[in-house]
Amino acid sequence: MKHTSLKRIFITVLSMVICCVFMETSASALSKIGSRGQEVRNIQSRLKNWGYYKGGVDGIYGSRTAEGVKSFQRKHGLTPDGIAGPATLSKIGLPTGSSSNHSRDVTLLAMAINGEARGEKYEGQVAVGAVILNRVRHSSFPNTIAGVIYQPNAFTAVDDGQINMAVNSSCYNAARDALNGWDPTGGAIYYYNPATATNQWIRSRPIIKTIGKHVFCK
Repeated sequence: MKHTSLKRIFITVLSMVICCVFMETSASALSKIGSRGQEVRNIQSRLKNWGYYKGGVDGIYGSRTAEGVKSFQRKHGLTPDGIAGPATLSKIGLPTGSSSNHSRDVTLLAMAINGEARGEKYEGQVAVGAVILNRVRHSSFPNTIAGVIYQPNAFTAVDDGQINMAVNSSCYNAARDALNGWDPTGGAIYYYNPATATNQWIRSRPIIKTIGKHVFCK
């Protein structure tokens, strides 16, 4: 009787240990060469849209996908190992298993605000975040925060790497305020600095408001 009870306890404990190991392995799983599935398709799709990946969106993590991931990692200050771990997935804008969607959105938006407007007054920082969110909702732009931020040639801070600088705390607060609905621009989807802008097309856009050094327009 005692032997049977001990056996049952042993089996129960062993099952719990196996379950915990499985959960831990799943939570820390990585997409790498040999991986397959929807997450791989999502990685391929976003990197293809941003010009880092030239292959097909087939859900198979092969050498071409790994090279695309490496190119993205090099551009954005990550270790270029070709493995889509939590840090890489976070910058791509995909679930990492370790943070909520909202937390990831705040981080990405804060990074963009910091790169584009860290020297601006607080309202101007929120305004840059609002423009990004207005683009997400606009039919002419990608429908995710990561898609808008990493759209080729959309933001100078992405092109020159300033998006990867240490983020000021005010930029995190500005990102949260923008996500909570504050739009100081009145619906702008573009902005520029008149003192440095060389693109004549952007200067032709109807101006809505000027905040700090930036002009916000439709």
